[in-house]
Amino acid sequence: MHIGVAYADKFKQTWLKLDVPDDSTVRNAIERSGLLNQFPDIDLASNKVGIFGKIVPLDTRLSDGNRVEIYRPITADPETVERRDRDTDVED
Repeated sequence: MHIGVAYADKFKQTWLKLDVPDDSTVRNAIERSGLLNQFPDIDLASNKVGIFGKIVPLDTRLSDGNRVEIYRPITADPETVERRDRDTDVED
């Protein structure tokens, strides 16, 4: 079965095409991809994962053509958020 696995950090995007057994899960595909070694900051206990933009559990069975995605946590700089909110406030 042909699938893809995608991950993007701050510096680059990686998309790998893989052949996996028919009974593979999201976890199997990620482990087989080698991305866990290439990006040690990926933690499957905390990073969310999905297929074509929809969050799914790690034990989800894959179908031919699926694109598995590993999502990074969204982090916001409190000063930037505060500044943006202050700049968009409308005075009456």
